[in-house]
Amino acid sequence: MEQNRPLTLLVCALGGEGGGVLTEWLVDIARHAGYAAQSTSIPGVAQRTGATTYYIEVFPVPLAQLAGRRPVFSLSPVPGALDAIVSSELLETARQIGNGMSAPLRTLVISSSARIFTTAERMEPGDGRADAQRLVDVVKAFSREHHVFDMNAIARDSGTVVSAVMLGAIAGSGLFPFPREAYEHVVRGGDTSAPEKLNKMAAASLRGFAAAFDAVSAPRTQAAFVNSVMAGDTADAPPPARALPDELARRFPPAVHDMLALGHARVLDYQDTAYAALYADRLAQVLDAERAADPAGAHGFAITREAARWLALWMAFDDIVRVAALKGRASRAQRVRQEVRATDEDIVKVYDHFKPGAAEFAALLPPALSRRVTAWDRGRQARGLAPWALPLKVGSHSVFGMASLRLLSSLRWLRRRGSRFAEEQALIERWLAAVERGTREAWALGHELALCGRLIKGYGSTNERGKENLLHVTDHLAAQPGQAPAVRAQSIEAARTAALADDAGRALDAALVAHGAPARPVKAQPIRWMKRKPNSGA
Repeated sequence: MEQNRPLTLLVCALGGEGGGVLTEWLVDIARHAGYAAQSTSIPGVAQRTGATTYYIEVFPVPLAQLAGRRPVFSLSPVPGALDAIVSSELLETARQIGNGMSAPLRTLVISSSARIFTTAERMEPGDGRADAQRLVDVVKAFSREHHVFDMNAIARDSGTVVSAVMLGAIAGSGLFPFPREAYEHVVRGGDTSAPEKLNKMAAASLRGFAAAFDAVSAPRTQAAFVNSVMAGDTADAPPPARALPDELARRFPPAVHDMLALGHARVLDYQDTAYAALYADRLAQVLDAERAADPAGAHGFAITREAARWLALWMAFDDIVRVAALKGRASRAQRVRQEVRATDEDIVKVYDHFKPGAAEFAALLPPALSRRVTAWDRGRQARGLAPWALPLKVGSHSVFGMASLRLLSSLRWLRRRGSRFAEEQALIERWLAAVERGTREAWALGHELALCGRLIKGYGSTNERGKENLLHVTDHLAAQPGQAPAVRAQSIEAARTAALADDAGRALDAALVAHGAPARPVKAQPIRWMKRKPNSGA
């Protein structure tokens, strides 16, 4: 430790994570220990486009030993001159390194492995997530020492906020010349009581602090963790598949079991055992086609696996019954209480806002009646009125509100009789028929058609657009006369990639035309309704 310059630390935290509290803690610890310290902050931007950064400098020599002299501090960090970076989010860590803040021979980097996806990542129609392995590579390459672990998981398990975990990581790193007791004294709020006599918030913060302190102070454990992250073993890995019924386990090869178990459980939860049986029967038809094209299973039954994934998601399409069922679950209430960090004594009130329109209600009605409702709504719009919708505010914390959600979710029997259910099943059959035909013709062609199920996502206009794109691709590219199956497979792959890269569809149209298929038909733009403001003029 150099004695003639301040120790410099950059803290990166997202909104609501207590970065300001962490900074105050560190400054208080330094001053109570007799050291000079200074902090500044730069606010971030809302909607996950950046983090708020806090810059802290601590002079490593006690004021009592400076003989009346005072150190001179800087107001902002200097790229390449930081002793440490502590960040609550992996991409933010890499972003600061990309800004030149970390020096490979000087900077200690402590980062959470957790991800809070950015706006740009969420806007991508396909999988827009940044590669976690590449982010960890950046951390390793541009730090003299690194500690990467899931701070969010420790905060959840401890019942505290991530700022307490970050403080424990800083203390465990030995960056500042303060004993552990000095950190814990500030976390306690000056209370010297035994841990069991502290208030719940302070006790939880101490648990999070201790867990992070131990994680960072054990470098061998941290090295093993980083290696596991590089191997893909992260805390965000999907949970193990549910147990697969014996009948299905015998019916399908082991390579499909994990995806089949998840899909079967989802469809069963969505509707009933008959619907789950239909899911298995449909998948069995795909399996028969794949076995005909690849008897030895050399490709690991990849077509059946992809069909199992996307078929389950499509069959469990969102509607008002599904939304009510999800919002009325006890697990959701528990998750809300955990997110707001409510104690057993706290009263939490949750209000859910719904605004189902005519299309949502018509979806549950028989086709003839559904057509009358939608025609009535179109007539309203032709007369200059806004599309009909029913705004609702339901207090799911109350008996009446929860009873309303449970009543609506119990109407799943009505779903089978609804117009949308029939329409979705017909579209699903068209897609599966194309997958089966393509698979029997050539394995690669069937695989690309199965992957097209990825185009179905979201709800409302996004969902409708995805179905239109999928059917247009299968109708015009899967059965082009005179083209070899391998060429058609490449065309479908290009069109699917274009559809996922551009939500507006311009890239898809260009890909379709480039491969000899017509562009999608031009549709009239929907009317955007706005409330008129009263005329304030004379």
